[in-house]
Amino acid sequence: MTTAVFSRRSRSIGVPVLVGALAMTALAGCGGGGGEPGSTAASATTTATATSSAAAAVLSVRDPWVKAADTGMTAAFGTLVNNTGADVTVLGATSTASPMELHTMTMKDGKMVMQPKEGGFVVKAGASHELNPGGDHLMLMKPAAAIRPGDELSFTLNLSGGQTVQFTAIAKPFAGAGESYDPGMSMPSSSASAHP
Repeated sequence: MTTAVFSRRSRSIGVPVLVGALAMTALAGCGGGGGEPGSTAASATTTATATSSAAAAVLSVRDPWVKAADTGMTAAFGTLVNNTGADVTVLGATSTASPMELHTMTMKDGKMVMQPKEGGFVVKAGASHELNPGGDHLMLMKPAAAIRPGDELSFTLNLSGGQTVQFTAIAKPFAGAGESYDPGMSMPSSSASAHP
């Protein structure tokens, strides 16, 4: 439950801290003479809000969730929705809970094998891209603590073009095929359609 507390806190103070830092920088650049600090601070606030809104307008994450795990690797899932008229690529993901990688499942020598997703997740213009067990997913490589059902974890997606999208996902128990999310581990082809 510690992860949930930190993620809620960092999410709730992140934008005000950023806006405050931008406002302080703008005010310091004005020196002591003559300008109206209020208008400069308002400009910084507007810029930060516009940047946040622009990222949300590009890509949103619907129904995100994380597979609860006491130890070892786990993954985050959901639906990436492209709200624009151009393709968007998710190049990476970060979280305070764990180092992250983009992963996919693929057939190799008759076995379903998990591996890093080369080139990221491409979300076509005006379309969606599923992150689900047995397919593409956001891999938590080494969580710092157990992820319990009900925990809330914060994530940031890094998009092509330099934009970022933040979202929060709730952990829930999910038994599925019982695989360990070990990139070196393969599953029999009979498990290919089973959800982890």
